[in-house]
Amino acid sequence: MRLVQFQVPGWGRRVGLVKGDMVLDLTELEPTWTMVYNVFQAARGQGLTLDAAVERALEGRQPAQFSYKTLWEAYPGDVGGWLLPPLDHPDPAHCFIGGTGLTHLGSTQARGQMHRGGDDSQAQGVPPAKPQTDSEKMFAMGLRGGKPAPGQRGIAPECFYKGSGVILRGHHEFLDIPPYAQDGGEEPEIVGCYIIGSDGVPYRLGFALGNEWSDHAMERVNYLWLAPSKLRTCAIGPELVTDEPFQDLRGRCRILRRREVLYDSGELLTGEANMSHSLANLEDHHFKHAQFRVAGDVHLYFFGTMKLSFGSRGPFEEGDVIEIDFPRMGRPLVNRVRRLVADDVPVQVRRA
Repeated sequence: MRLVQFQVPGWGRRVGLVKGDMVLDLTELEPTWTMVYNVFQAARGQGLTLDAAVERALEGRQPAQFSYKTLWEAYPGDVGGWLLPPLDHPDPAHCFIGGTGLTHLGSTQARGQMHRGGDDSQAQGVPPAKPQTDSEKMFAMGLRGGKPAPGQRGIAPECFYKGSGVILRGHHEFLDIPPYAQDGGEEPEIVGCYIIGSDGVPYRLGFALGNEWSDHAMERVNYLWLAPSKLRTCAIGPELVTDEPFQDLRGRCRILRRREVLYDSGELLTGEANMSHSLANLEDHHFKHAQFRVAGDVHLYFFGTMKLSFGSRGPFEEGDVIEIDFPRMGRPLVNRVRRLVADDVPVQVRRA
């Protein structure tokens, strides 16, 4: 099942079910379903899965339909409506965004190049016999213990916090380069989409495409700046895919400048078959923390990528376009780059 959230002037926020070239307006059937969050809560109240709740709402009923092509091509503010991130929270402070890196076969090469400032002589996905950087050590640990037997806890991955729902962007929205940043950096990834139930149990609604926008130029200065380099906007969407097995997903990322291709990643691989950690292990090490199991919270968790454009291009420019396309995840996620031009002056804290 593929769900979208969208906004239509005069109609408000809507939840839609993608059926071929059309989007079925679920909010017309259930007026309280203005967010996927509400659909989940209604499903839990009825003892149903998310998919089953949607199917029940559609039984014998034909809601209004919107052209998916029109919505996908639209930009925020267009009169015919536009797409929103496929999962968020009514209160952005209760949407937690984080992720993990060095999870993919090949990702250690990109990180090694970044931290060394030169070419990495290691074969893709093969850790050196004697790891030379902390990134290589972490990757090797994942290969050894990232896929434990069911019911056992494996090795912890690298993880990071990005921010709250305030930084969340959707399809065709801007990804910002703030004035204090050195650059922006795309990270084409799959995002796990979760809501914590009233019982304190994390429920995975499905997966979405994501661009885990970071500042790789900043990280390259010193890898201990990885944490602040992640404190940037990010994008997910356009669809929430509820039935993807997350085993072997293939796609690509392109960066365009004035309609010319500036960068093409070639084939990107993700899913458990192409990772050093299992999905269960990544989820366990995120949700083992009690502060990440607060009832009602939304969690969006980026699972990492195998390849970045950093080192293959110059700095991003205003208006550059980033396309991320994994066909089994529905339509591509497209975002534009925006440089914020406000004066970069120190923040003055006032005494209360």
